[in-house]
Amino acid sequence: MESRTAVALIRFGLGRRGGEPLPADPAGWLAAQLDAADPGCASASAAEGLAALYADRREQRAGGHPTRTRDLFRADAAAAAALLLETPTPFRERLVWFWANHFTVSRRHGGLEALCFPFVQQAIRPHVTGRFSDMLLAVARHPAMLIYLDAARSIGPDSPAGLRTHRGLNENFARECLELHTLGRDAGYTQADVTAFAALFTGWGLGREDAAPGFAYFPRRHQPGAATLMGHTWPDGEAGGVAALRWLGTHPATCRRLAEKLVRHFVADAPPPETVGHVASALRAGGGDLRAAALALLDLPQAWQTDGKLRTPFDYAVAALRALDLPAERRPDLTAVLARLGQPWMAAPLPDGWPDTAADWADGEMLLRRADWSSAIAGRADGVDPMALAQAALGPCLGAPTALALGRAASRREALALLLASPEFQRR
Repeated sequence: MESRTAVALIRFGLGRRGGEPLPADPAGWLAAQLDAADPGCASASAAEGLAALYADRREQRAGGHPTRTRDLFRADAAAAAALLLETPTPFRERLVWFWANHFTVSRRHGGLEALCFPFVQQAIRPHVTGRFSDMLLAVARHPAMLIYLDAARSIGPDSPAGLRTHRGLNENFARECLELHTLGRDAGYTQADVTAFAALFTGWGLGREDAAPGFAYFPRRHQPGAATLMGHTWPDGEAGGVAALRWLGTHPATCRRLAEKLVRHFVADAPPPETVGHVASALRAGGGDLRAAALALLDLPQAWQTDGKLRTPFDYAVAALRALDLPAERRPDLTAVLARLGQPWMAAPLPDGWPDTAADWADGEMLLRRADWSSAIAGRADGVDPMALAQAALGPCLGAPTALALGRAASRREALALLLASPEFQRR
């Protein structure tokens, strides 16, 4: 395996799956995945998730023990894990989970357990090679985000509903959308801009329980009148919020922020300015074209160097399970594995998602958890040759000290555990 092949599989992909064929043209293999049909994931829909949530609430009020949302989450997680471990388009799948982390929703928020995976399936997955503004709009309208950042609770104080109930704006979604999803906190917007932006989204909410649950617009909750955001005036009604989102989705500051996050994820914890500029230029030129941004990453010489980044627990667990390529019945529950490794699935503590730098994952306890799990999972891998696996999974990234340690291990299981805990396997 040559170095560019290893980088394509490990850094841009999710790790080589067992002994899958090596791509003859690593960059071409990655680029082709951007045009491949997305196999999708057999998760529930947002309507099914909301129906489960409403049913559990009724069950709880009646003194029962609701389980529908929990059961739906488990089924969706199993389907998502199977796709991660078996996908023939790992670069595309990595992009799905990159953008899902950018637009974090978390099951730590009550009521979201049954909506997290439908959010990825419906708001993220269809747009990973499309326009960022389309993804942004899908995210803003999805029930998971409407609940997570409280947009569904926001009411215009001067709207008919606001005057009747004396309720007002909730600015959570507006603030996080400007700071985390689009412009970034250094883009020059003010608190007045946050308030105006929040007013634009009043009326965006969820349909009634007894109807088909999902996004609905309620004109009587909307703050009347135009709103001015960063010097631009947006019209009254639902159309004003849509227009503002599309403007933010192609703003130069948004392109710069997205480029920095992409380069940090794929290239280096401290993104070199010239690499960020290259990806940002591709985004601006393409009107927020995420396919163009992904291709721009492949143009960066720095992205093809083998001194990779530290894998997050998510990256590490997925790569290890793909390398071992266990039969489905022998695989562990990925949700339980991620909880054990310190990055519980769909449960980021804050709206800015999980961090993406070594400093956040390299403390002693985190690495010890990986070593302990590597020993446990090695016990499931009957008949796997550790040295052959090392060559297949790491290729030229396998260092001589690790190869020597594998050869000296007292047992096959110990050798496998050493491989999965090795410095080389910790990086991508």
